[in-house]
Amino acid sequence: MSTLALPAPVAPAATPPPAGGAPRVALAPCDPAAVGALREALGCSRTFAQVLVRRGLGEPAAARAFLAAEEAHDPRELAGMDATVAAILRHLSAGSRITIHGDYDVDGVCATALLLRALRRLGGEGADVEWFLPSRVDDGYGLSAATVERLAARGTRLLVTVDCAITAVEEVALARTHGIDVVVTDHHQPRGDGALPDAPIVHPALGGYPCPDLCAAGVAYKLAQALALGAGAGTAGIESVDEDLDLVALATIADLVPLRGENRRLVRAGLRTLASTGKPGLRALMRVARVDPSELDARSVGFRLAPRINAAGRLRRADAGVELLLTRDEARAAAIADELDAANAERRFAEQRILFEAEAQVRELGERPAYVLAGEGWHPGVIGIVASRIVERHHRPAILIALPAPVAAIGDAIPPAPALGAGSGRSIPGFDLLGALHAAAPLLERYGGHRAAAGLTIDAARVEDLREAVEAHAAAVLGADDLVPVERADAVVGGRQLGLALADELARLEPTGMGNPGVNLLVTGALLTDARPMGEDGKHVRFTVEAGGGRCRAVAFGCDGRLPVSPDEPADATFRLERNAWNGAVEPRLRLRHAQACAPEPIEVVGEPGPGAWLDAVLAVGQPHGIEGPGRTVVDRRGDGALAVLRDLVATGEPVLAVVADVPRRIAGLQARTGGFALCSHAALARDPALSAAFRHLVALDPPAHPDEAANVRAGTADGYTHLCWGAAELRFAQQIHETEHDLRAALVPLYRALRDRGGAAGEELGALLRGDRVHARSVAQAARLVAILTELDLVSLDRDLPALTVRDGGRTALERSPTYRAAVQRYEDGRGWLTETATQPTTTTWLTARA
Repeated sequence: MSTLALPAPVAPAATPPPAGGAPRVALAPCDPAAVGALREALGCSRTFAQVLVRRGLGEPAAARAFLAAEEAHDPRELAGMDATVAAILRHLSAGSRITIHGDYDVDGVCATALLLRALRRLGGEGADVEWFLPSRVDDGYGLSAATVERLAARGTRLLVTVDCAITAVEEVALARTHGIDVVVTDHHQPRGDGALPDAPIVHPALGGYPCPDLCAAGVAYKLAQALALGAGAGTAGIESVDEDLDLVALATIADLVPLRGENRRLVRAGLRTLASTGKPGLRALMRVARVDPSELDARSVGFRLAPRINAAGRLRRADAGVELLLTRDEARAAAIADELDAANAERRFAEQRILFEAEAQVRELGERPAYVLAGEGWHPGVIGIVASRIVERHHRPAILIALPAPVAAIGDAIPPAPALGAGSGRSIPGFDLLGALHAAAPLLERYGGHRAAAGLTIDAARVEDLREAVEAHAAAVLGADDLVPVERADAVVGGRQLGLALADELARLEPTGMGNPGVNLLVTGALLTDARPMGEDGKHVRFTVEAGGGRCRAVAFGCDGRLPVSPDEPADATFRLERNAWNGAVEPRLRLRHAQACAPEPIEVVGEPGPGAWLDAVLAVGQPHGIEGPGRTVVDRRGDGALAVLRDLVATGEPVLAVVADVPRRIAGLQARTGGFALCSHAALARDPALSAAFRHLVALDPPAHPDEAANVRAGTADGYTHLCWGAAELRFAQQIHETEHDLRAALVPLYRALRDRGGAAGEELGALLRGDRVHARSVAQAARLVAILTELDLVSLDRDLPALTVRDGGRTALERSPTYRAAVQRYEDGRGWLTETATQPTTTTWLTARA
């Protein structure tokens, strides 16, 4: 067996990637058997089954449960719920002043409003229930000692915290010394030392609750349900709590908790509630955010509604968000919504200014394993967003610190108080940001958070020490691969699959977000053409994707009107497929996430004879036959796109052999777009059927031109697969090659005349004649057949020792006298019928069982 390996692209030296380097496309292995079984069980497309299998949902029962999104649990399964409900109902009954202490972000605002509405429903108009939201700038995050003193002075008798206080051990103890009962509801990570507040606690991650990822509003919703049950409110009470599922959905999406398990049900039901909400504030918010309730989804909530509520807590008064959610007055709701919209515009302006200054510091620092950036005048309510932007651009953990302006000493004897900076950090996968702050704890006044996001307070004089500590910690725990962004792909698709049917199918995975990201479709070997800038500032672009014989409209946002590859450069690109409604029409649209020029692995050519092998081939001119065997599992993937199928199978890590009608004519188009597999022709497989034995996957890119070739494609071990992968263009190509190879009359005459004019030929001249010219290039097998026919007709004599062909004297003769010619004619006619009738059948049964 001869083997010819094509040269691999030259790879750069293994050095740490620069900040913001090109993402690495990650395509997890996907078992074809699992995909086929799930496809049959669910009645879904192969692409959708691929997505589910790659997301760990290959078992039909698990997939059905996930798609149904009906997981729900009794609120009393939450540890501490009984004691919490008893305390709240006792104070409601006694008419005590109850204060709900929330937080200034969307989750804290929604949780506060939700629980406030629940307590007022239970306690009636006379219930003494109020709320308190800390100021981000004046109070900082969470329950503080100063707040406890303030609430005690206001006569609070029961303090209910939402979205905070799981770490407020000392503050809860202080409240109790003031005669204030406390119940804590939170979802954040407890203190590193394991200490918990001395109070009833409802926390989804403590006590084994089945959905430990509830956000604060989710916890408040479960508490409201338990209160309704505890108060004997019955079915009506539970249904009234469900009126606030719109708040739960808004908070769950905004707080980036995993959209799995019970959270999926809460968000899916909550989006339906939000679309028809009776709350004037939410309707006004959708108006200013230009969100159509009929097209509401997790993306519009996360990118249009939530930022406006967050903006109030970041820049102005956080309680505006609570008031918006509670008001029943349409005019007041409209006024608050306009206020939040203006605050959001102000936030965007501040964000751009801080981002510009932060990027300047990044350039000055150069490449680092993590970034700690600080600036005077940075708004502490915006730095968290900017930290996220730095992480997105550079794929490094980032902490931004807002420093106060320096304060001069009063006289010579009284030094100024320490200048404290407020910091906010965001992380990358593989780096525990809270763990880094634990390591730097002696430098910090206060800190908290989790792996992906954290906040801190620090003396401005220690910022440089913190930078050194965080960089050292990051350098110790992060490897080179951790610093390369990964673009995850869920399925490989061809251009013809990118339609509304697939878009509708993928919508069954909604809601998408953290823990259940939107589906990334990898289109390999695509051309991105007809790019045109769009938007008022030209920062976006619309274009067309051409791949696998299909075309689809696409857009790219925030790319300054340019695409990352040229229109004539094959690219591997990942997209989100969505339904795009415009002017009453609905069409599929791709949203570009990442694109880079194809840089495929080499293709190994197997079984193809070298240019000088025609002489040996003359001895084996007899027509090869198909072989029988236990048979591979046949997977019909016609219409999926050849490049998509190959990329999908190569990702399994199992050996792949692609079979084509003609290797020299096919390989040029393939090797520019894909690789990592072996390649041979149907003729080579017929000469040596054992070629396929080493490959678990055999891909018929072009159809076999004879039932014997079909048998060779299928033959193999029972645990192997044959993937049918041709389309109309490949069928036409196979027909053309078949005609060229086996309709020999047109080729015999010019070859004989050339030999006659030269009196024969030998050596290199003979080889050139047999190969043909560039327009009518001959395969080795065809050259051997031509020589065999001429010798059988006594028109030439073959001297194998030289080698040389000598023309003999002879007159006109009938080609049918040659057995090789008669066999070629029969093969030609059989192949024409086969390719015209059998290879076009929509199922695999016919061509697998048919025999000549």
